[in-house]
Amino acid sequence: MELGFKEKLSYGLGAIGKDIVYMLSASYVLYYFQDVLGVNAVAMGIILMAARVFDAFNDPIMGIIVAKTKTRWGKFRPWLMIGTLTNAVILFLMFACPPTLDASGLVAYAAITYILWGVTYTMMDIPYWSMIPAFTKTGKEREGLTTLARSCAGVGSALVTIFTVMIVNAIGKGIAGADATARQVEIAGFKWFALIVAVLFIVFITITCINIKEKATVDMESPSVGQMFKALLSNDQAMTIVIAIVLINSSVYITSNLVIYFFKYDFGGEGWKGSYTFFNMFGGAVQILAMMLFYPLLRKFASNIKVFYICLASAVTGYAVLFAITFTSMANVFILFIPGFFIFGANGVLQVLTTVFLANTVDYGDLKNGRRDESVIFSMQTFVVKLASGVAALIAAICLAMNNLKDASGDEAEQLYDFSKDVSAASKLGLRMTMTVIPIVGLIIAVIVFKKKFILTDKKMEEITKEIAER
Repeated sequence: MELGFKEKLSYGLGAIGKDIVYMLSASYVLYYFQDVLGVNAVAMGIILMAARVFDAFNDPIMGIIVAKTKTRWGKFRPWLMIGTLTNAVILFLMFACPPTLDASGLVAYAAITYILWGVTYTMMDIPYWSMIPAFTKTGKEREGLTTLARSCAGVGSALVTIFTVMIVNAIGKGIAGADATARQVEIAGFKWFALIVAVLFIVFITITCINIKEKATVDMESPSVGQMFKALLSNDQAMTIVIAIVLINSSVYITSNLVIYFFKYDFGGEGWKGSYTFFNMFGGAVQILAMMLFYPLLRKFASNIKVFYICLASAVTGYAVLFAITFTSMANVFILFIPGFFIFGANGVLQVLTTVFLANTVDYGDLKNGRRDESVIFSMQTFVVKLASGVAALIAAICLAMNNLKDASGDEAEQLYDFSKDVSAASKLGLRMTMTVIPIVGLIIAVIVFKKKFILTDKKMEEITKEIAER
């Protein structure tokens, strides 16, 4: 029996909820602690990277725990709900840091809350994506649901990307008062905006848990930790996709971490927040269209692998054009829409494709190793996405420290100010190169690795599905 509208809608809402949480953390935690609270940029970069190293051990273990769970509600939904509730609380606490803490206190608070955020996010993210093979029966149905979920996740990401700065500013002014400093406005704004996001997260995932149920289970002996790591390493196609995800997401996240600094300290102008919001609004719309319209359209004319190469070429082109444009006057934000279209569009389709490819490696592993390790395979996706954000944050933090990019007007009254006037040409060049050249290198390496190692073509997957059914 095919999935009904209610199930698809419920699963999509869950994707929106989890990605508004993820994007708030991935795109703004560095800015919040470094630019708003004044934590040393390199210290923040090390914290974000260290948390990802910790996840190297935590995520696969969580995958094993999920795989071994047996309850009347299935093995996925209990952890999905537990992880959501705890992650929502930690998210609020992370953006509610007491500003009165001294330098070492701020670093400790950032480290503790961010590591706990990563642990609790893993608790819900692994079962969420692991559910796909468990309640879909065919590759076509799986691909369709994955596309829907990624599209909805794109909506969640876009909402946060577009509206965060604007809403934070509005809430902050309303709570801190008209006479508050710029720093006080952002501190109050981020705190209560995080609470709104946390509540929406809980509501959306609750709807998912109520309406989604497993339709297929596989009885198998629970493996040991050693056996599980061996199974992961023996699935060469899963490892290939993991490497590709790290390279692609690291490239994209470097830009997403630095784009707010680009508008504040390079593009400049007294209305930089409006330009930043407008650019993100355009980018978010393109990314959603890419997931919901461009990807299905491209699939009519090309295989998933060909679409993958087209998107990587599009992203590289976009970054090259962006780098060239930064040396012009950049008098109008509309000129940035040109590279933005290629980058955001490519990223939207790539998010769908990498999840489809990873889901297919479950069937490949089943045929090769005799096990359907959904939770373990998708625990790698959770880990590598967070690893990519950690790598990107560390690179972005080093860029900020080397180029001395930091708000020095925190004690002044809230007002329009052109921060770009205080930044040297060398610092702007360093920011531009980090945002564009490094991502181009990462994407080119991803193409090389993928082309050399990946074998799961559409035809190959049909053969695998048929063989598993016959077995």
